[in-house]
Amino acid sequence: MELDIDEALGYLGAGRGAPESLRRQAAEAAAELTAAVRPRYTYRVFSLERKGDSYLLPEAGITLTGATAGTMLPQCDQAVLLACTLGTAFDAMLRTEQARDMARAAILDACGSAWVEAGCNEAERELAGRLPGRFLTDRFSPGYGDLSLTLQPAICTALDAQRRIGVHVTSSLLLNPAKSVTAVIGLSDRPQVARIRGCAYCTMRETCALRKGGKHCGN
Repeated sequence: MELDIDEALGYLGAGRGAPESLRRQAAEAAAELTAAVRPRYTYRVFSLERKGDSYLLPEAGITLTGATAGTMLPQCDQAVLLACTLGTAFDAMLRTEQARDMARAAILDACGSAWVEAGCNEAERELAGRLPGRFLTDRFSPGYGDLSLTLQPAICTALDAQRRIGVHVTSSLLLNPAKSVTAVIGLSDRPQVARIRGCAYCTMRETCALRKGGKHCGN
C-alpha cells in the first residue's frame, strides 16, 4: 500500500504540475505519515434488493436512493459497506503540526486524505481477492453525488465501526476521527463499466476552490 503523492498534491490544488519544492515537502510529509499511521478498515457484504427506484440492504436496514445508486447498482445482487480511517493518531499529528507550521500542516492534511484513500483501495483489493469471479463497481460515499449524509449513522452501525475501528458519527453527520471514510461498493457477476467519479457527481462542485481554478482533486 502506497500513498499517492500526486493525489495528495491534487488535494492541495497542484497535482502533477506542482513545483518541485512542494512535491519534495509532500514526499517528506508522506514518509512521516506512513511511518507513523496505518489505515484501518472494516467491511461487510450484504444482499441487495431492488425496490422500484431504490436499493435495499435488508440485513442492514439501509435503503439507497437517488441517481448515484441508480447508476452503480442495477446489475448488482450484493453490496459492500466499507469504513476506513487513519484514527486519532493522525488527528494528533495534525494538531501538533498546526501549532508549529500551518503551511506544513496543510500538506500533512492533504497527505492524510490520500492515505485514507489508499486504505480504501487496499480494502477493495482484499475484497476482490476474497471474492473471485465477482466484479466490483466504483465505490461511492455519502455526500458524493446524491447519496445522503444521513446514511452515515446506519452504515457505521451496520459495520459496528466504532468498536471495530474507532469511527463514529457526530451530530452534524460528519465522521470522527476526521480522516475517515464510508463507502458503498456494488458486487455483480459481470464486469462493471459505469463510472461516477468526477466533478459532475460531487456535492462540492458549486463551491469547490479547485474547480473554480480550473483544476480537480483527481476523484
